Amino acid sequence: MAGNGMEQDEFYLRYYVGHKGKFGHEFLEFEFRPDGKLRYANNSNYKNDTMIRKEVFVTPAVLRECRRIIAESEIMKEDDNNWPEPDRVGRQELEIVMGNEHISFTTSKIGSLVDVQSSKDPEGLRIFYYLVQV
Repeated sequence: MAGNGMEQDEFYLRYYVGHKGKFGHEFLEFEFRPDGKLRYANNSNYKNDTMIRKEVFVTPAVLRECRRIIAESEIMKEDDNNWPEPDRVGRQELEIVMGNEHISFTTSKIGSLVDVQSSKDPEGLRIFYYLVQV
C-alpha cells in the first residue's frame, strides 16, 4: 500500500456504544485520530466499577489496516436513514473521515442478526453490524 498516498489522506474513526440505565451511563468508546493516537474509554458502573480510560499511539501500519477494513466493508456508501433509531436499550454511533469523505451513523443497539434482518435496510445494517464486530 505504500506509495499510494493513502497515509497522507485524513483519517479519523470513532465508535461508541452505550445506554443509560439503572447503573447510570454505561458505554464503550474508542477513537483513532489522524496522528495515530488511539483513545479508549469503558464506563461500567456495575458494582461501582470505575471508568477505564487508555491512550496509546499506534503505528502507521495499524492505521493502514483500519483504513483497509473500512474501505473493503464499503460502509462509506451506506446511509442510516432507514436504520432503527436509538431507544431505551441504547445507541451506537460510528463516525469516519477518510480523505474527503465523512460519514456519521447513529442507530440502536443491535442484539443479533435477527434485528438486522427485520430492519428496513438489512443490507446496509448488516455491513455496519459486521464492521463494528471487527
